[in-house]
Amino acid sequence: MSEPVKQARGTVFVRSEVCKGCSYCIDFCPSHCIEFSREFNAKGYHFPVLARPEDCSGCDMCGNYCPDFAIFGMRLKDLEARKNAKAGTMPPAAKAG
Repeated sequence: MSEPVKQARGTVFVRSEVCKGCSYCIDFCPSHCIEFSREFNAKGYHFPVLARPEDCSGCDMCGNYCPDFAIFGMRLKDLEARKNAKAGTMPPAAKAG
């Protein structure tokens, strides 16, 4: 029997050009889903990437510890609500009730 597929609950957004490679986001991520990229930014630093998106909860612990505001996490349900609010639509569950 195969293992159930894990669904992502969150994601992170990275401003790679601002990152100075301090690794706080990686060190304090409770899900251990962030790693350094193999690429360099314009300043010559490795920047973080979401290496295991299925493990991300969107807790924003990465953003809370980032001294340069180069990364932040967001729950997918909050991201969807923000998109719907911007578009002026309601989510399907809200329309039904």
